[in-house]
Order: sequence, then structure tokens, then C-alpha cells
Amino acid sequence: MTRRAAEIRLDALLRTACDVIAERGLANTRTADVAQAAGVSQALVFYHFATKERLLSQAFAYAAEQDLARLDAVVRSAASPLVKLRRMLKLYAPTGRPTSWSMWIDGWSESLRVPELEKVSRRLDLRWREDLAAVIADGVREGVFECADPAGAAWRINAMMDGLAVQFAVHDRVISRRQFAEWIRLAAARELGLEPAQLDWSAPAQDRSRRAAQPQPQPDAVS
Repeated sequence: MTRRAAEIRLDALLRTACDVIAERGLANTRTADVAQAAGVSQALVFYHFATKERLLSQAFAYAAEQDLARLDAVVRSAASPLVKLRRMLKLYAPTGRPTSWSMWIDGWSESLRVPELEKVSRRLDLRWREDLAAVIADGVREGVFECADPAGAAWRINAMMDGLAVQFAVHDRVISRRQFAEWIRLAAARELGLEPAQLDWSAPAQDRSRRAAQPQPQPDAVS
């Protein structure tokens, strides 16, 4: 097998492993399950990964790299801080079937017992928060956002997204996608001195501007 062929085979095995893990969970995934799904021998799986633990951690890392690549594309773009923030919130939000988020939740749980998984999940979490804080800081410098603590705001926004995503992915229909999006926009807008409509990633730009200019209803005062 040539080096290029080996790389292609390894990539295919990792993609298949991610699919199997999303369906069965990390704790219930066996090397035999991945081999069967990939249509290869179990011996070939062990040739590439040596142990089940290494297979699971590398598959989790592979999934993380896909997310980080999409994040990098947003952060490195020439878009304004507001547009970058809107795209990051959309990228982080659960979309379609929540299998991806189920995998991450499963990964966080297994990280308590598997050091390699803990390193991967920690790296991903920190990258999201660091990049979000950097975009917020850029927006503050440009006068687009009002925020005295970009790093703290990034942690709070990220923590709320994580918490809501867990409810969305684990407890079916407890909250809807629309509620998730609305609450995230509201929380981020409050942190950054914006109107929630400015962070609506589903509406055309002109509609966002028009809605942001409209007076927003104020909550009733608590006596």
C-alpha cells in the first residue's frame, strides 16, 4: 500500500468511526463495529490504530479538526467583526439532526475517564472561546461592540450555548431550534450592546438592519 493510499484509507476509517460513534456512543463502539461499517478487516483497523482507545481518541480529534477548519475559515475571512460573530454563532448552533452535538456531549463525558479525549475536547473548547474573544475584542476596537471584558463575555456566551445545546441534543423537544437561536442572540446582544436582530443569521442583511432599527419591547419591571 502506497503512502497516499494509506492516508486515504485512514481518512475513510476515521470518517466511518465518527459515524459509528455518533450512532452507538463512545462507550459502546467496538473496533469490530468500525471494521464492519468500513467493509475492512478488524486487523486493518488495529494496524492503523493499535488500540480501541487510540481509535476513539483519533476519531474524536478528526471530528474536532473538521469543526476547527470551519471556525478558521470564519475567523480568517475579511468579514467585519459583526458578520464573523453572526457566522460563529450559526456555526456553533445545533443544526439538522443533533448527532454531532450528541457526539461532543458523549466525548465530554468520556473525557472524565480517557485522558486523550480530555486533551482533544479541552483544545477545541479553548479554541472556540479564544477565537470568540478575539472577534469581540476586534469589534470593541472598531466601535461595533460595547464590552469591557471580551474574554469573560466569550466564556459566558459559550457556556450558555453549551448548556442549551445539551438540552437540545439530549432531551428531545425540550427546546426548539428557534428558541435556541433566539436565546443565544439575546444573550450575545446583551453582552455586546447590540440588538438581537443584528445577530439573526437566518435573515437577509437588509432585514436585520431594518429590524435592529425598530424599537424593541422592554420587559415588564419586577416589583
